[in-house]
Order: sequence, then structure tokens, then C-alpha cells
Amino acid sequence: MYPAWYFWLLFGLAMLVSSIGFKNYVWFISLGYGFSIAAAGVLMLILFGKTLTAGTVLCCVIFFLYGCRLGGYLAYRELKSSSYKKNMVGEIKDGKTVPMGVKLAIWVTCALLYATQVSPVFYRMFNTAKDNALVFIGAVVMVCGITLESAADIQKNKAKKVNPRRFVDTGLFRIVRCPNYLGEMIFWTGVLISGIGAVRGWQWLVCAIGYCGIIFVMFSGARRLEVRQNKNYGKDPEYQKFVKTVPILLPFVPLYSVEKYKWLVA
Repeated sequence: MYPAWYFWLLFGLAMLVSSIGFKNYVWFISLGYGFSIAAAGVLMLILFGKTLTAGTVLCCVIFFLYGCRLGGYLAYRELKSSSYKKNMVGEIKDGKTVPMGVKLAIWVTCALLYATQVSPVFYRMFNTAKDNALVFIGAVVMVCGITLESAADIQKNKAKKVNPRRFVDTGLFRIVRCPNYLGEMIFWTGVLISGIGAVRGWQWLVCAIGYCGIIFVMFSGARRLEVRQNKNYGKDPEYQKFVKTVPILLPFVPLYSVEKYKWLVA
């Protein structure tokens, strides 16, 4: 039996890593996010080293790879991409004007979200559950999510190099307008699947908070992107056709806009 405070070690580690946001406000939810997940994967391997199984090791390694890929990509984009910085002017608050109390609230909330997101794997390890088919199915779904997200990022970067002033409507963007966010949701769906058969009772509440939280964040991000693109390309007839025929986030689901849902803020 492992001590209950192990979960708070996850939370504390996420706070430590995401504290990078005090240097740059947006890093709470970008670099702090990716590297917190990578760090959580490593910490869980250390905490549960005596009872590791093939399935839990696999999930933790995927967490590490996922977090490093995402954190590395976001670091490159935010530190090296001049076009990204230009597009985000006015979209993200200047951290210098954000009150310290707000920063502290965002810091704690984000760290708690990151800890709850990995909780299905954490509780599988905490409960010393044996591997079942669902932990491996979940791992496969996680890899599919990473692959989709990575492919979407690569395709978008290539398209922007060809025509930086045009919206992206090629490759995966023909299926949904935010395939990278879709990949993110698939990844965390895989994490949730991996906990089935191992997570017990009230632990599911913690898992549900993490899963619902990241799904909310993805829809919020899709809305934020839609508002920005409508501003930049709204007068383009091709863009108007694009947004009326390609779902914004979920393939084969006729949800073409979330702009009117103002409660989708994060």
C-alpha cells in the first residue's frame, strides 16, 4: 500500500515545473504543461519502481515522450517563430499587467489539472493493479493521439512556409480545422482508457476532473483560434467555404463553429 500523499508529490512537481510561467505568463499553459507531463512520467516510474508492470512503464514512457515533444515544439514556436509572435499580439495578455494574485491562481489551477490528467495511470500504479488489455489499448490510443498531433503541427508549419498569409486547409486540416487539438483529445482519451479496471471508487472523480478539464481547454483553444482566423480571413470566400464545410474539432460531427460559446474561455 502506497501513501496517499504520493498524489500531492505529482501536484508539487507540476507546480515546480510550471512555475516557469512567472517568467512569461503564457508559459503556465504551454511550456509548463508539456514539461510537467514529461516530469510526471519520470516521477511515477521512481515512486512505483518496486511494482512496475509492462503496461504502466509503457504509459509513463509515453508521457515523457509526449511532454518532451510538446514542450520542445512550443518552446521553439514561442522563442524562435516570429510569425507566431506576430499573430499572438493582442491574443495573450501581457504578463506584466496581470496581477500576482491572478498568476498564483492560474499556477495552482494548471498544476492541479496536470496532476489529475495523468491520474488514471497514477492510480493504476497506486493500486498495484495488474496489467489488463485496456492499459495496452489505452497506450495505443495515446500513441495515435501523439502521431496525429505531431503530423498536424508538421503539416501546418510546411503550409505556412509556402504561404504564411493563408489559412491551412490541406492534409489533416481537410478533416477538421484543429487536428492538433483533436490529437490532444485522443491522447487523453487513451490515458483515461488505460485506467479502466484499475481505478477505484472516488478515484474516478479525480480522473474525470483531469479529462473533462483538458477537453474544455481544447474546445476553448479551438474557439480562440476560430475568433483569430475569422478576424484574419473572414473576408476570404475560400475561407468562408472552408469553415462551413469542415468541422472545427470533431470529424464527421457537424459542429462548424464554437465562436458564440463565450463560456469557452481558458
